[in-house]
Amino acid sequence: MSLPVYDSFDSYYKSPFGAVERHTEIRFRITVPVDFNFAECVLVMFRPGFKERFTVLANEGIQEKDGEKYRLYQGVYTPEHTGLHQYYFFLANEDQRRYIKRMGASLGGFDSGELFQLTVYEEGMTTPEWLKGGIMYQIFPDRFAMYDANPDDAPEMPSDRQYHTNWSDMPVWQPNSQGVVTNSDYFGGNLKGIQSKLPYLKSLGVTCIYLNPIFESHENHRYSTACYERIDPVMGTEKDFRELCKNARDMGIRIILDGVFSHTGADSVYFNKNGRYGEHSGAFRDPESPYRDWYSFIKYPALYESWWGFTNLPNVNENNPSYTRYICGENGILQKWIDAGAAGWRLDVADELPDEFLDNLRIAVKQKGEDKVIYGEVWEDASNKESYGVRRRYLNGKQLDSVMNYPFKECILNYIKYADPKPFVDGIMTITEHYPKPCVDILMNFISTHDTERAITRLAGKDIGFNDRSWQAANCLSSQEYTYGTALLKCAMVLQFFLPGVPCIYYGDEAGQEGYKDPFNRRTYPWGREDKNLIRFTCELGQIRQKCIGALAKGGIRFIDVTGDYCIFRREDKERGEAAVVYLNKSHKSRTFMLHETLGECKHYQVVRDHSRDSGKLQIAPFDYEVVLVK
Repeated sequence: MSLPVYDSFDSYYKSPFGAVERHTEIRFRITVPVDFNFAECVLVMFRPGFKERFTVLANEGIQEKDGEKYRLYQGVYTPEHTGLHQYYFFLANEDQRRYIKRMGASLGGFDSGELFQLTVYEEGMTTPEWLKGGIMYQIFPDRFAMYDANPDDAPEMPSDRQYHTNWSDMPVWQPNSQGVVTNSDYFGGNLKGIQSKLPYLKSLGVTCIYLNPIFESHENHRYSTACYERIDPVMGTEKDFRELCKNARDMGIRIILDGVFSHTGADSVYFNKNGRYGEHSGAFRDPESPYRDWYSFIKYPALYESWWGFTNLPNVNENNPSYTRYICGENGILQKWIDAGAAGWRLDVADELPDEFLDNLRIAVKQKGEDKVIYGEVWEDASNKESYGVRRRYLNGKQLDSVMNYPFKECILNYIKYADPKPFVDGIMTITEHYPKPCVDILMNFISTHDTERAITRLAGKDIGFNDRSWQAANCLSSQEYTYGTALLKCAMVLQFFLPGVPCIYYGDEAGQEGYKDPFNRRTYPWGREDKNLIRFTCELGQIRQKCIGALAKGGIRFIDVTGDYCIFRREDKERGEAAVVYLNKSHKSRTFMLHETLGECKHYQVVRDHSRDSGKLQIAPFDYEVVLVK
């Protein structure tokens, strides 16, 4: 029989597709060969740690589809609880039992395999509407743009920071004479610099800026927070931040902040290991400090718990009542910066934040409005993530709104580079199946970040392997590699912009910026040396995306045809009756696609980019794309 026994990606077999709200009726169907006349077919559903629930699927007899006969079993299951569910099926007679489990990403196979997954989330769960259909832009603040203020207005800077005088310098990557990389070199990017570039960001179609940390810190990445209540003096002031948020909002752009709440800096108001904030203050220097119980000392004061053993990043006890009040309480840190203009938070290392803290964090943020967003940094599938032995409930409707979409990033880059379609399709469909639809609609879809290689380097550069920083510093793209890399990067960006979720451009990707890992992926934006062609391409992507907004903002996805050379998929919002079909030719040769073979039955369609192609077929150049709107 050519029909699958079961396919969780296919709404014929499981309807509705994907994650569901609690109390939603789900129809399951099993198709087996005609001679498989078992007395019973049973769906076995359970939540890890709880008892199984059994649902009998009725034998509907012999059916026919596409000229092929099969035996159909079907039934309905209604989940009563939120969280991760797993399931399988069995067919049974008096003397025989056959199991149907997951083989691969979605297909059912007999007797061996894994359990299928069902995610159940809170009824009425919503995510901020303003993000849907938008475009995000991630900025590493020290390296994006610098605005030279009046020297008389400049704040006094700490003397232990090194300031580059050449914007194009390589960041310092070598250890000092003590063998320590201090991350104490600064280029001077600031909030006013970002504000000066708002028109540029608007031209890209940006609707949301995600800022890496901006609070006072004594390392250039600012993930070692020194004071949550102050903007770092190199960055500017709270007044500058309020002004930036207001001016951005006037241009239709909102700003979200990076919240680093699993640890602070050792060199901070709270810990004060170096004595910068007073000889006898801070948890490290004063056992009676109000911050003492925020930290876990193994042997006071020299030995303490720190983030992955980095002693410059002492861990905090997030559920300590004092710390929770400070961050999540009324007028605490979360609410203070929302009141100053922030539209929400991205949570650094969400895996390190306990559930109780995340519950309190959500309450604090949403008290300021349901339109305030909460993203989590989760590198894996967030729907079934375990950390420290605990199954996380990030996406059940009471913690995160959505997550950074690392799985999509890997799917996109691997497909563009290695041309293997199956892992690409399976990976994209698995995430859209596992995540609640409101989360999918605002997934943060990036292909580069401050923690990973630049996309163009990943696609066209030498494989980083286990090479150290000296190798990374010495290797950059040749002119030939760069030319090929931009072609591949454009293909990756097409997928980034048209797959479900919100594309997030890492600053400089659109200008041709390259680089391996930190700090080479954090070089300054190349103002005056941009790849203008690539920027024009990015602007066009934003414009085309806007034309397709009815299909893209909340639309589902269906892959029509995917090979190593090309990809065709359909985004459709059935409630609005709008669809867009995306054609990507990632090969070295032009390709012709017949519209009647890929659009199905439709009365009206519009070729979006090149209206001259509106003749029943599309001829797409190498490393190029087209979009067709379907009504």
